[in-house]
Amino acid sequence: MTAAPLPDVVLRYAVPDDVDRIAALKERVLRGDLEPLVGWDQERSRARVVEHFSPAHTRMILVDGDVAGTITVRPDGDEFWLEMFYLDERHQGRGIGSAVLRTVLAEVPTERALRLQVLVGSAARRLYERYGFVAEHDDGIDIWMRRRSGGSRPVAVDERSAPGSAREGA
Repeated sequence: MTAAPLPDVVLRYAVPDDVDRIAALKERVLRGDLEPLVGWDQERSRARVVEHFSPAHTRMILVDGDVAGTITVRPDGDEFWLEMFYLDERHQGRGIGSAVLRTVLAEVPTERALRLQVLVGSAARRLYERYGFVAEHDDGIDIWMRRRSGGSRPVAVDERSAPGSAREGA
């Protein structure tokens, strides 16, 4: 039996109107894991998305032309943070998350650390570990992880949607 081919996956830069889509995606992806740990507060969750949302650093993950997820890689001093990496459940387990992660890792300068937080018990931790992230701290809710080296084979990136391009916000 052969694996199904990877669908058409493209990353496009987020636009301000994507914030509500990201908040809804966060709820679909994280609520089931987060609710047993600390409960779920929809208003607080949305406020956190709005607080951390940066179109210049956030990409929307398109699968066969439809928004299937999001990922943010933002600079913070001498390192980067990987945040809001949400992939809709119906697209998980198909290699899409790995392909997206490889793409963004390839864009981070190898001399700069990349950090993230992942929920305790999340299957995403195994994905991050496969790409060289190691746990630094566990507070019983989140695990802080760090990676120091670059990525590999990227997926398609729609550069026309990059901040400052002619199609930005289109």
